[in-house]
Amino acid sequence: MLEKITSGLVVSCQALADEPLHGSDIMKKMAKAAEMGGAVAIRANGIADITAIKHYIDLPVIGIIKKKYKDSDVYITPTMTEVNELVNIGVDMIAIDATHRTRPENEDIASFFKKLKEKYPEQKWMADCSTLDECQKAAELGFDCVGTTLYGYTSYTGNSKIYDDDFRFLKKVIHNVNIPIIAEGNILTPEMASLALQNGAHAVVVGGAITRPQQITERFVTKMTRLN
Repeated sequence: MLEKITSGLVVSCQALADEPLHGSDIMKKMAKAAEMGGAVAIRANGIADITAIKHYIDLPVIGIIKKKYKDSDVYITPTMTEVNELVNIGVDMIAIDATHRTRPENEDIASFFKKLKEKYPEQKWMADCSTLDECQKAAELGFDCVGTTLYGYTSYTGNSKIYDDDFRFLKKVIHNVNIPIIAEGNILTPEMASLALQNGAHAVVVGGAITRPQQITERFVTKMTRLN
């Protein structure tokens, strides 16, 4: 899987229930468009979307299931239940929240991932992290790659963006973590994606800038409003 995506673009094809493009039929076509444009893999959410995408195109899939639990802020593949579902449909890689936040039922990432590795030793795993320390811990635990996915999306990283200060956070992770680093999170332009690769990212994940037209439209409108 990692060899197939080296220096490539992974397109995140996701639309939640309250978004206009929600639905597996739409998402599989979004994934097809990404494939035609040269994407090397797809990141997708939920069994229905992932199954439809896998039947429709011939690219590797990084699978997640977003689910909220009352006793935790972790929502990207938070428990064994979601992992079991993803393994059962044969995703190429599973991404999970690997932050230091407590998981459902008061479990930490170390004990959770130990169970995953024991149950599914052949599965490939991506760690979605928000700090350098979390990335380093994920590497120690045995994840196959680390994503900067949650930088700026945890309470202790605030509104930080991966491209602030000339990719300072991404560079820090690349220089201090010895497994492949996937640049993900608020990469909005081809220039930014290219810069992430130049700085040493193994691959780049882009979502909203390609697959969420409401967000793209909002950026245009905001910029134009500021000029008036």
